[in-house]
Amino acid sequence: MNDRPLTLMAVHAHPDDEATGTGGVLARYAAEGIRTVLVTCTDGSCGDGPGGVKPGDPGHEPATVALMRRQELEASCDILKVSHLEMLDYADSGMMGWPTNNAPGSFWQTPVEEGAARLAELLRRYQPDVVVTYDENGFYGHPDHIQANRITMAALALTEATPKVYWTTAPRSMMQRFGETMREFGADWQEPDPAEAAAMAEIGLPDEEITTWVDTSAYGPQKFDALAAHASQGENIFFLKMGQKRFTELMGVETFVRVQDTTSTAVPENDLFAGLR
Repeated sequence: MNDRPLTLMAVHAHPDDEATGTGGVLARYAAEGIRTVLVTCTDGSCGDGPGGVKPGDPGHEPATVALMRRQELEASCDILKVSHLEMLDYADSGMMGWPTNNAPGSFWQTPVEEGAARLAELLRRYQPDVVVTYDENGFYGHPDHIQANRITMAALALTEATPKVYWTTAPRSMMQRFGETMREFGADWQEPDPAEAAAMAEIGLPDEEITTWVDTSAYGPQKFDALAAHASQGENIFFLKMGQKRFTELMGVETFVRVQDTTSTAVPENDLFAGLR
């Protein structure tokens, strides 16, 4: 008899990504007794440094930033009750077009087969029933998010594992309200030019194409606190400006598109583990 616990594995690019898109499901399923495994692919060294110093500016020391962000990530995992944290520790590649994209050892420069082989070892060790990562465009085109998708799908092929696989996404109906929400909380939101607006319009999916809507509203405070644990990046985490109550109202459902399934569970579904328990 197999006594292995039901297991969720989330594969993310940077410290703090775990809280933004999957903090609710990590907290919810941990509370339901499911083993949760977080794989963070990079060290986050292209984030803000102490005092908000930006990458490339005097005083920004990547090693110091990486250590600080590792500590924040561990605090976030404690809040979300993540069972196991695994760090691949590739160098953060920065935003698309940054010089750090081309740095030796950056995640973006890592051959997919190398990253996939390392992730495959973790898949064999934990044997997850559900795997979550980004879509092929990394949701919004971030190179490390794209690379996380690539190594995840390649690792699954290497292991011939058959978990349910999901890509994080957002309903277009919510994305259309994004600018309005930013203005509501005092952000200096400038309407994008037509090219930027067209690109933003492609982020997420039409509501009817989303396969999985998971109610995580009961875990909104945990998700908010996990984001807040990444205090060094607070300037870049717009959602913290909302306060816990409003954040929970707006971010209480996490959405996904199911891309691999052996359960034949009908969609739309409201549980990543539908058909598995």
